[in-house]
Amino acid sequence: MSNPFERVCVVGAGTIGSLIAGHLAGQAEVSVLTRRDEHAAALNENGLRILGKSDLLATVTASADPSQLPDFDLAIVATKTTGVEAGIAGLAGRCPEAVVMTIQNGLGSEEVVRRHGEWRIISGVTFISGIRHSDAVIEYELDTETWMGPYAGTETPFELAQGAGELFVASGLNAEVLPDLLPAQWSKLIFNAAVNGAAALTELPHVALFAKRDVPTDLGHLVYDLIAEGKAVAAAAGVELHDDPWEMNRLAVTRGESDEGDYAHPPSMLEDVLAHRATEVDAITGALVREAERVGVPVPLNTAVYRLIKAKEESWTLPARRIQAPPSR
Repeated sequence: MSNPFERVCVVGAGTIGSLIAGHLAGQAEVSVLTRRDEHAAALNENGLRILGKSDLLATVTASADPSQLPDFDLAIVATKTTGVEAGIAGLAGRCPEAVVMTIQNGLGSEEVVRRHGEWRIISGVTFISGIRHSDAVIEYELDTETWMGPYAGTETPFELAQGAGELFVASGLNAEVLPDLLPAQWSKLIFNAAVNGAAALTELPHVALFAKRDVPTDLGHLVYDLIAEGKAVAAAAGVELHDDPWEMNRLAVTRGESDEGDYAHPPSMLEDVLAHRATEVDAITGALVREAERVGVPVPLNTAVYRLIKAKEESWTLPARRIQAPPSR
């Protein structure tokens, strides 16, 4: 069948949203919803430049005002989980026959979308990454897959998910379309809860230490045990994982070393911690902990990580205090 998505709206123009918008603009009319007027102006005036794994200069229509964007057949919500509500609310009442795709970490974004419209929903999980050099220049680093499929809570036809997958592939992005995305979502949820959690607390990027288990103090032991807890929750919930999260972690750090030399990918929660802004921990580790409670599986390590990151966020709101070192003896 011909692709049903001739007009695409990308909600959120961070690194991931920009990479997707820049590629899809070669196959469809692409509009971009930004948070800032100056960001939209830069995209409208200069185009969207993609460097690295791709070399593209894309023409897009951008605005910080959703009412100024054209109609769309497909909306891709590319914000972090903390921005889904505000992003999709701007499209409420628009294009009821359209399809909306979520590509957030963790669980729960689809339910947020459903509160704002009767759109058919495609669930997505993406692994692409890049570096943001400016509002209009993004460097494409990891050209890994985006998994997508019909959201289980709606009657979205599989053919629509296939159409979205074909659009991604035709644009130069990697994609795999699955009839049931839940196993893939859980694979990445468990991976993210361990890797993002460890990165947020240690302030280390995703490096070889995350898979190292040579001596008792190696960080890889903690990451492995966090993942083991997550796998036990998935098994109790009846979810057969698409990929082994430990192998995802091990291969990710290996790929980074072999492809990029000293490349070290900063997980999203590390970026948030370094910027002292709210993390996605509620939708990632929090979602895993809540599901563990529902199915009766103890997850003491993930619970500890969840509480520590929430406490870390709380610490940024406290008045700064000078801590005096004790006198030397």
